[in-house]
Amino acid sequence: MNKYIIIAIMFATLTACNSKKTETAAEEEVANESTVELTDAQLKNSEIKTGKIEQRSISSLLKVNGKIEVPPQNMISVSVAMGGYLTSTKLMAGMHISKGEVIATMEDQQYIQLQQDYLTAKAHFNSIEKEFTRQKELNQSKASSDKVFENAQTEYLSQKIMINALSEKLQLIGVNPDNLNENTIKSFRYSFAINRI
Repeated sequence: MNKYIIIAIMFATLTACNSKKTETAAEEEVANESTVELTDAQLKNSEIKTGKIEQRSISSLLKVNGKIEVPPQNMISVSVAMGGYLTSTKLMAGMHISKGEVIATMEDQQYIQLQQDYLTAKAHFNSIEKEFTRQKELNQSKASSDKVFENAQTEYLSQKIMINALSEKLQLIGVNPDNLNENTIKSFRYSFAINRI
């Protein structure tokens, strides 16, 4: 039984070696098909001249196709703090831009809504603050329960947090919350400019 196993292994080895030689020969034939060799007589009759590689000016315009990849340090990604609709842009792929140049203009109703929310929260804050102060004085004199005071305190702190958060959002879009009032709400376009290149 051992003899048959050894014979089978030897047969498989010989067959594998023979097929590799056939594959190598086929690859050489394919390589030879794409290579042209000329004899001296053929070279003389075809008038092909060879020389050294050198730089020369080309007298006519050379048209080529290709793709240029920009290094990562020259790529810029633009995003907005809030959403919006792109209303205008003059940019096209591969276009050169300069520092300070406006690249896009966006607008959206949420800019107006944000101003409204801030002013409404600020107006509501005055009454909440007065109620908190009143409940604090009543609680100190034990004229009101702790639960009523805690509810007033929670509402006061929540409104204060909301006003601060809305104020920060306004600053992100370039609106100074200190200068904002019911007469200064405006619809505006948000323009993007490149500040550094």
